[in-house]
Amino acid sequence: MKKGIHPENYRPVVFKDMSNDEIFISRSTINARETIEVDGVTYPLVKLEITSASHPFYTGKQKLVDTAGRVDKFMTRYANRKK
Repeated sequence: MKKGIHPENYRPVVFKDMSNDEIFISRSTINARETIEVDGVTYPLVKLEITSASHPFYTGKQKLVDTAGRVDKFMTRYANRKK
């Protein structure tokens, strides 16, 4: 590894999903303005809008999009313009 190009201030940081209040601790160099206490230890807090705990792709609550129906609607709507 090259010397002097990697950050030196890795520390445990709490990331909190604001949509479902789930938290997880990871090491990061991100600057945080707030702190939170977890299991008696105070950590920097980073608030996130969406994480893998709440994203529809990872939770399996994805909406199915009817692409065939949308194509049919488009074709019926603009079929008369060819004439």
